[in-house]
Amino acid sequence: MLFPYGISDFKEIITQNYFYCDRTNLIPLIENTGKSLLFLRPRRFGKSLVISMLENYYDIAKKDQFEKLFGHLQIGKKPTPLHNQYFILKLDFSCIGAYGDTKELQQFLMDYVNEQIRVFNKYYKDYISDEIVIHPNNAISSITSLLGVIKNYETSIFLLIDEYDNFANELMLNKTISNPDTDDPYTLFVKKDGPLRTLFKALKSGTNSDGFDKTFITGVSPVVMSDITSGYNIAKNRYLDIRFHRLCGFTSEEVQQCIKQIVSECDLPPDMADKTYEMMKIYYNGYRFSNKANEYLYNPTLCLYFLEALQDFCEFPEQMMDDNLAVDTQKITYISNLPIGDTLITDLMQKNASIHIQKVQSRFGIDDLLMDQSKDHQFIASYLYYVGALTMADVTEDGDLALKIPNLVMKSLYIDRIRVMLLENPAIRDNGIQSAKKLYQKGDIQPLCDFVINHYFKILSNRDYAWANELTVKIAFLTLLYNDILYIMDSETEIDRRYTDLTMIIRPDKRHFKIFDILIEFKYVALGDAKLTGEKVRGMDQKELDHLSCIKESMDAAIKQANQYADALKQKYSELRLKSFAVVVLGFDRISWQAI
Repeated sequence: MLFPYGISDFKEIITQNYFYCDRTNLIPLIENTGKSLLFLRPRRFGKSLVISMLENYYDIAKKDQFEKLFGHLQIGKKPTPLHNQYFILKLDFSCIGAYGDTKELQQFLMDYVNEQIRVFNKYYKDYISDEIVIHPNNAISSITSLLGVIKNYETSIFLLIDEYDNFANELMLNKTISNPDTDDPYTLFVKKDGPLRTLFKALKSGTNSDGFDKTFITGVSPVVMSDITSGYNIAKNRYLDIRFHRLCGFTSEEVQQCIKQIVSECDLPPDMADKTYEMMKIYYNGYRFSNKANEYLYNPTLCLYFLEALQDFCEFPEQMMDDNLAVDTQKITYISNLPIGDTLITDLMQKNASIHIQKVQSRFGIDDLLMDQSKDHQFIASYLYYVGALTMADVTEDGDLALKIPNLVMKSLYIDRIRVMLLENPAIRDNGIQSAKKLYQKGDIQPLCDFVINHYFKILSNRDYAWANELTVKIAFLTLLYNDILYIMDSETEIDRRYTDLTMIIRPDKRHFKIFDILIEFKYVALGDAKLTGEKVRGMDQKELDHLSCIKESMDAAIKQANQYADALKQKYSELRLKSFAVVVLGFDRISWQAI
């Protein structure tokens, strides 16, 4: 198989026999559900390939290529009457630079649109004889000229806009304060009749059967479109529509078929197919874009990254995260810098955590996000959903929508951010990671406990954390231990319908290393419950601490739970080299632990 990693050109994928999951059956749906559609999905989820599919399907200049490109696909068996009946004007806003002042940004935008109209004019020279006038400093006038020419022909335009919010989102990440009087780059460019809003007003004015007869727009979030407001208020939202759920992303069946073929070609043991599927499911599955959907989808770019490595080397890639997606950390960092953002992100590290909101907001602007005072933080939660950091889990008994972190790849981004939030000094972070290595390499947890006491606890004791409990402690350990190069990491592995606090299961392809599987069960005892002061606790020697009745009681409970989980893990995994620990924390001052 040839995997089209980084390729979003539909024609290249089909003619070069790349792996392709057929979504052409959804073309009639796109065609019949509105003249102007807005479709949103997280970064690198296959939106550009959808745009390219539509471009090749509707382009009048590719009429003689229809059978070659679509004849063997679902749409080829029953094409719609509109196939190859349009001129195509394609705008990809990810090509526009997001740096400089507003005047420079405006020029970037005008130059790009002008260039695309120039390409359009040259491409359709055999169909359009009239001159389209390009105005170097005013793409709006160039659009007017284009529309004036097109109305003289029977063929109209299908307008395709890819990543409509790409460069505007880059500007948005620098805006953290809502102030209508502030002339920041985002506000000047998107709002207040800025260049982007003006451009969309021009495109809107040309939306008719003699101009832009159909429009399909992709992006990540609705924030920019909402801030454009009346500039383009004609697009129908199709990104929460159950009928569009499968338009982007891979299904479990599609992933399993690829795995089976590669395992066979590599002559790997038959059970490797199941192990590979479980790995990909834990790390890449979990996206649900409608609360009516009965399946979760896989991130296609991450799947292609993994499958290509598996096919090329007959083994898993070194790390489960594709570095090209690591930029998504910026979105989580942005939210964590908002007034309630750090607490919300940390809360998501709880066992089986989810955020409950009334609904995912289909339209909201930057000010809604920055000033989100809603009880359920619906705008911040909705933003995290759109960027792929949360997904739809279920509808609660109360009728609320539960959002959760979709998979371990996304969870790792949260963990990375929390680590930086709590340990700002890179050298100290590195020391913490080195102390964590001694646990899984030597089975020695003491250096890690010492680091947590000397660094994390000093930070946490100075903050007013309402969530000061075993969750806080678990987060401290998890941020230092997280390692997807060697382990399947999960802070809440489900065993017999119960959740362990932290497990590190060696990846199937890393079992040849001399490292341990790890299980840790945490308990937290508040100073008030122990009827002790921090000063008193810090003055105790370790033996005295271990013999406190509250510590012994919590330790016994932790050992009992850890033993139950360890037995269940040993039944699930046949090759475990398990080291189990019970850890009890008293306040943010001392730690007592036992190896089990």
